Amino acid sequence: MRQRRFLPNLSLLLAFDAVMRTGSVTGAAQDLGLTQSTVSRLLQSLEAQLGQPLFIRHKKRLTPTEAAERYFRDIAAALDLVQRASMSLIANPDGGSLDLAVLPTFATRWLAPRLPDFLSAHPGVSINLTTRFRRFSFDEEPFDAMIYYGQDDWPGAEHLKLFDERLTACAAPGLLARRPVACAADLAGMVLLQLPTRPDAWQAWFRGQGAPPPQPLNGMMMDQFSMMIQAAISGLGVALLPDYLARVEIAEGRLAPLLRQGVPGSGAYWLAWPTRKSGLKPLAAFRDWIAVRMARDGEGLDDQAGTNAASIEASRMSSASDN
Repeated sequence: MRQRRFLPNLSLLLAFDAVMRTGSVTGAAQDLGLTQSTVSRLLQSLEAQLGQPLFIRHKKRLTPTEAAERYFRDIAAALDLVQRASMSLIANPDGGSLDLAVLPTFATRWLAPRLPDFLSAHPGVSINLTTRFRRFSFDEEPFDAMIYYGQDDWPGAEHLKLFDERLTACAAPGLLARRPVACAADLAGMVLLQLPTRPDAWQAWFRGQGAPPPQPLNGMMMDQFSMMIQAAISGLGVALLPDYLARVEIAEGRLAPLLRQGVPGSGAYWLAWPTRKSGLKPLAAFRDWIAVRMARDGEGLDDQAGTNAASIEASRMSSASDN
């Protein structure tokens, strides 16, 4: 049986959280819709329950102690988890929700346009999307799964390979009209748009073209592919983009690929989830759906995943015909 005697009342924690966020009792009172005296009493009650002061009081000013700063970081994360769980319950009282972390541009360019297909097939499931650039600990974050780029080496997690990455150098047709590119060496002196999470991407591309990369690389750093795509369309420089992100712009003539086909990236796109959540029904439904969808869209699932996807699709079609 869990002991709750060290768990302060939620109203005390909310008052403390609001004071730490706003920096004052006045700000916390406005944030919570309470009087300043009520917020002050709640803080004093929390300090009494914890057995130590959380603030240094000087006239009307509060300065948090180091212990308060540490406590706030932990409490804020816990309150976020409670809020997320409550919102999930309200949105789907039957319990069919999936909290998914996903790379920003993958979410907007690939996943979001296809989610209606999933939701129509699984009307009892709701998906909560949060963008993340890097991996994290599933023990410390409230996510059921993540779509990420890299290798299948996430500790304590299971993985489904979605597709390998191929990178294509692209630029605006207007830029290429001014600076024609007949070989990789012609990129010398041009602005090469770069992503901090792919520091070696341009070097790999030049090697794939059989040419040494320029030293130093002349470029602009951007933290998202979506920003890089717009920069390339505007003629700011040459972007090195995953094939799946560049298709629409190339088809519409807003970007043009350079030289030969793209080169392999250093990793792949994966769906990962903590082993303890493998049996979660919304996760299983999403896992099966994305495997089938990747195979249908030809994004390059590996052989085993493609076989699994075909089996899932065949089973689904068989069930549909039986009904």
